[in-house]
Formats: sequence, structure tokens, C-alpha cells
Amino acid sequence: MGKTVILSGARTPFGKSGGALSSLAASDLGAIAIIGALQRAGINGEEVQEVILGNVLQGGQGQIPSRQAAQKAGLPWQVKTETINKVCASGMRSVTLADQIIRAGDEEVIVAGGMESMSNAPYFLPNVRFGLRMGDSAVKDLMVHDGLTCSFTGVHMGTYGNEVAEELNISREEQDEWAFRSHELAVAAIDSGKLAEEIVPVEIPQRKGEPVLVTKDEAPRRDTSLEQLAKLRSAFSTTGTITAGNAPGVNDGAAALVLMSEERAQKEGRIPEAYIIGQAAIAVKAKDFPKTPGLVINEILKKTGKNLEDIDLFEINEAFAAVALTSEKLAHLDAEKVNVNGGAVALGHPIGASGARIILTLIHELKRRGGGIGVAAICSGGGQGDAVMIEVPKQ
Repeated sequence: MGKTVILSGARTPFGKSGGALSSLAASDLGAIAIIGALQRAGINGEEVQEVILGNVLQGGQGQIPSRQAAQKAGLPWQVKTETINKVCASGMRSVTLADQIIRAGDEEVIVAGGMESMSNAPYFLPNVRFGLRMGDSAVKDLMVHDGLTCSFTGVHMGTYGNEVAEELNISREEQDEWAFRSHELAVAAIDSGKLAEEIVPVEIPQRKGEPVLVTKDEAPRRDTSLEQLAKLRSAFSTTGTITAGNAPGVNDGAAALVLMSEERAQKEGRIPEAYIIGQAAIAVKAKDFPKTPGLVINEILKKTGKNLEDIDLFEINEAFAAVALTSEKLAHLDAEKVNVNGGAVALGHPIGASGARIILTLIHELKRRGGGIGVAAICSGGGQGDAVMIEVPKQ
């Protein structure tokens, strides 16, 4: 069974809630990422056999958002599509599913990734289809209900983040320090042009005048400090350690990767940016979801026969700063290898897209370092965790 290669990828900038990208639907953002990824890979739409995109907040978007994105990207109707909802792991699961399909020999060229417009998640009115005979019904926020709340307990994800941080003795100060680090590294990566290598600019039409070109992630803060972070109140309980400062915001964005069978890439003389050399997924109790990136890193090392010393870099989705710190503890990671260009606390976490974004970010940083092996890992609501191991050939 041959390997899957990643030819290239692209992402949009990540926007703030109600920010620069809020006028665009998730499928608009997905289309932009698809077009950028195909251009960078040197692939035309007729060569693509399938598009698999993660998307969590699908309510009100219409049928099969991935197909909408593929059509907006100009792909032929013959290109199949799937939309994946594994909450925060959706974008990564799209990539691992594409890897499995290619290694099984069913297809050779797949675009995989994720997209989300949290700004455009609608409100909904439950239990009124057949009328309310008595009483009332509250309008619910679909973004909070479907994206950020445990479906088994009704508890916000942040509450479980607090509980796991307390269980593992991760302090508020440690979390604030990690959040500050995330912003510092992200700003440095923006200023150096590193993140620009991943991004395809997005044109936003205006009612009057020329379109506005969005080229950078909106959320990283230059003005934050440990003193400012320390002043913020707990977000989910009076005694909890998670705040608005050490958690990511509500964001919009998309990321896409072009995957191909190694055999076809060799036949066509293509030089891959990376090889997928392993994947893993685990499941635990819903309340323990913050532990899953660390646990799934241990699992993927076991599956691939690698040691920690074999891994040059890790990208862990910062669902909260506490998740990154939990992962460090459970997988015994060296912080100097983790999220070296900042993470979701700074860059943002458009939930359907983040799993693909961290793979893309990992590829680019390994390339800058002359190649190596990296692991991307992400947790998701309901108590699941996913990881991908990639290798960028030594240069």
C-alpha cells in the first residue's frame, strides 16, 4: 500500500467574529482556500476526484456545504464531495479520510480541509414546528449549541477545560503565560512573513469603492501583556482558570490541502511538500476531551513506532491554553517544539477549519527548517482526539 502525499495547501486569513470575513459564507471561504491550494499545487479542477471539507455549523447553509464550496471554486459537477462534522477535528478528519481513501486505491487526487463562518451561525427556535399550545420557547444560538456545548451534558467546553486544568494542577498563571506566548509568536510570524506563506488573500466587496483585501489573521494582539491577562475574570465559573484571554475567540476561516497518491505523484514528476506517515484517533469520556491531544500523540507514536525524539515539531490546537499545557504533561512534550508560530489562542479557531490549518502550518515550518517529522493533534467535543504525522523531505 502506497503513501499519500500532500502537494500543497492554502488557507484564508482567520477573521474575528463580526470582523473582516463576516460577510462571507463558510462555502465562500472554502472555495477561496480550494482555489489557492490547487493553484499552489499546480493542479486543475478536472484532475480532482473528490473534495472533503469539515464544517460544523451547517444550520441554514443549505444542502451539502462542501459541494457549494467546490462549485464556487469552479470544479466540475463530476467532482464528488463530502461534508464532515467531527466538531473541532472536522478539518483534520477530512484529511485523514482522504488519506485512507487514497491508500485504499479508490481515488488518486482529493482536496481536503475545513471551513467555518462562526459569524454567520444562525439562531434557531426549537419545538415550535407544530405550535406552542402554552408557554414560551427561547431562541437558541446555534453557534453555542452545536459548536461549543457538550451534547451529552449541556456543559460548555470551557467548563471541562477548567476541570481538567484543576485535575492536572495547571495554574491560571501558566495558562496566561502560554496565551501571551501564543500572541507573541503569532505576531512575530506575521511580521516575518511566515504566516503569509500559508495564506491566500481574500477580497471583500464594499458597497462603495474598491474591494478591501484581507491578508492577515485578525485576532493576534500586539498590545496584550501578562498584566492585562491577569486582570480578566474567569469565563465559565467564579473560581475557574480559563478566561477570554487564554482561550481562542470566535472566528471565520478555511484551509485546504491537495492530496495525491505517491504513485501518481511519481509518474507525473511532482515534488510533494509532505508525506502522511501516520494517523490516529481516540475516544474518551466527553468531560475529558481536553486530554485527547496528549493521549492521541502517545497513540500515534505507538502506531508508527516513533519516539518523542524522532519528532521535530508539534502543532496542537489551542482549544484553550490549558489544552496545550495538558498535552505537554500527558505526552511529555518539549514546549520549544510546540506551536512555534503561535496557536489558536492567538490565530483563532474557526472550528471546522482548525484541524486542516494546523497541518498546513506544520508543513510550512518543517520546510523552513529543512525538513523533518511533525505531528498535528486536536481535541474535539464529545471526548475525541485526532492526530496526523507528516514528513517533509530533507532538503
